[in-house]
Amino acid sequence: MKKILIPVDFSEHSEYALQVAATLAKKHGSKLVVLHMMGLSEAVLTKDESQEMFQAIYYMKLAEKRFNAFLEKDYLKGIDIQTTVQNYKEFHEIDKVARDFDADFIVMGSHGASGLKEVFVGSNTEKVVRYSALPVLVVKNKIKEFKMERVVFACDFNLDFIEPFKKAWKFFETTNTKFQIVFINLPDKYLSTQEMEERAFQFILRTGLDTSLMNDIVYYCDYNFENGIYSFSNKVDADLIIVPTHGRRGLAHFFSENLGESLMNHSDIPIMTFKV
Repeated sequence: MKKILIPVDFSEHSEYALQVAATLAKKHGSKLVVLHMMGLSEAVLTKDESQEMFQAIYYMKLAEKRFNAFLEKDYLKGIDIQTTVQNYKEFHEIDKVARDFDADFIVMGSHGASGLKEVFVGSNTEKVVRYSALPVLVVKNKIKEFKMERVVFACDFNLDFIEPFKKAWKFFETTNTKFQIVFINLPDKYLSTQEMEERAFQFILRTGLDTSLMNDIVYYCDYNFENGIYSFSNKVDADLIIVPTHGRRGLAHFFSENLGESLMNHSDIPIMTFKV
């Protein structure tokens, strides 16, 4: 967790993400890279000595000035911060910025109010999640004291999720975090305890990780997948919910049979995505 990228648009939601990133930076000695995307047209940037060119320079200077004001926060004192203003119009280009700055993951604010579709699908956040090869931590609200003491990885042990599971496990392995795995048992796909345990064992075995992880799996019954995750995460007072994502299809389809549509309903728990 050496370097964290935070895309900002100077909104209050950007500040929520910045504050979370600052908390992590102080705890883990991380550096912050704060990115603002201009999105100016090519015409504005290529017409030499024209009115458009002067406008482009003006907007670049204005963005830099806003950066200075935006970063005047007491909670940022003592943190190594880099800023960058890029003229990117497509959000998949954030992944390139992350690689250029050798970032380990991205922290981003979401303007969505409720429902996974409102929070992610069709939003800037969803676009970043879809294209980012790095983990993306999504923050919806202001969090007074962000921590990652207990995280929940919700999984039906589909073999497609082996790689994001391994990435998530490795990410939190050295952070003194309780990594809780939950299997939501549903009425229409009901499995016996023996069947769930066998499915979980085969999954853990294929990850190549220690099979003692079986001790960290909870089997939880609910009427639908999303409510199960929400109910369980609140029951154990989780700080974070981990979600595997399919980049090619977007966040709405990260679980089999599109079961993820309403995960974020009435939930303020931050979500962290790991790409399949």
